[in-house]
Amino acid sequence: MVSPLVKPRIVKKRTKKFTRHQSDRYAKLSKSSWRKPKGIDNRVRRRFKGQFLMPSIGYGSNKNTRHLMPDGFLKLVVHNVADLELLLMQNKKYAAEIAHDVSAKKRKAIVERAQQLNIKVTNWQAKLRSEEDN
Repeated sequence: MVSPLVKPRIVKKRTKKFTRHQSDRYAKLSKSSWRKPKGIDNRVRRRFKGQFLMPSIGYGSNKNTRHLMPDGFLKLVVHNVADLELLLMQNKKYAAEIAHDVSAKKRKAIVERAQQLNIKVTNWQAKLRSEEDN
């Protein structure tokens, strides 16, 4: 199988989700659906000690490892066999991911062509049925 040219160590500055203000008080508020507090007296917006943290640009990922999958590849969504030709020279940097709306017949053709071009496909098993299922 194809391996990436370089596989840098991915360091996340924060792995926990940011909690929405007062989501512990009301069941209707989802814990993970972050909304920026807008109130004039809001403790979270004013960044008081002991309150929920707010997302800021400082939590951003390293530019070298941004959008990198754990296997060291960047993802490119592919809709047809012609899109695979874009990855011909970049098969050590990018991996193809077949779009969700591609039919099973076209998926099979994309996977076969990717094997010929030595391109990694992340979701090659999706929508494929084995011979005995027919």
